[in-house]
Amino acid sequence: MFLAVDTVFDQCSVAIVNEQLQTLSCHTQTGKREQTQQILPMIDAALQQARIKLADLTALIFNRGPGPFSGIRINTAVVQALAVAHDLPCVGVSSLAAIAQAAHDQYGVERVYTALDARMNQVYFAEYQLQYCEKNDINIAEGIKAQAVMSLVDETPEQSMDYQQTTAKHLAIAGNGASLLTAHDGQRLYPDVYPDALSLAKLGIAHYHRFGGVPAEQALPVYLRNDAWKTLKQQGKA
Repeated sequence: MFLAVDTVFDQCSVAIVNEQLQTLSCHTQTGKREQTQQILPMIDAALQQARIKLADLTALIFNRGPGPFSGIRINTAVVQALAVAHDLPCVGVSSLAAIAQAAHDQYGVERVYTALDARMNQVYFAEYQLQYCEKNDINIAEGIKAQAVMSLVDETPEQSMDYQQTTAKHLAIAGNGASLLTAHDGQRLYPDVYPDALSLAKLGIAHYHRFGGVPAEQALPVYLRNDAWKTLKQQGKA
């Protein structure tokens, strides 16, 4: 059994799923202001509903980012603490992969660009293709274009990216950053795709079966922006 936790998508989402991808518990609360107060009680409630203990779990699955710094920090810290306390392996899942998975589950999209609003006139961006996972008998989002930070305004050639010159117009864009891009004519946009912990669980379980998990000290976040932990003033943007 696997516990999946997300506090990155302006929400708290917790799911417990077994190896056959049957959902034993899943709850999501929107809003990011009370995440630190919400997440542990939600995990306790999920365990009670599934009638298991943390020691019964196979691994912990968490959203490693990219995304809002505070959400990633909360997500990672909670999972690391639980992993240390109960000697459980961790599996980090990309937030962009989770968007691609949710786009497939909600709209049947098989190949998609994912775009997550990174603020400061930027989006986190990647490309995914659905691949069949025989072990779990489901389609799983696999990355085929590396995660990157895309600038929405021209700064320097190294910092900006011409979306229409470098992307295929027949591929849909999913995620809350989709509406920020200048899409090709007729290109499908799915800005309302918000993954929950079940999307993470599907990806995390498939990853665990292929590669296993890592100990708590190696369960690290992915920010993409190296200065994400700094204030806007420290970054020279205020």
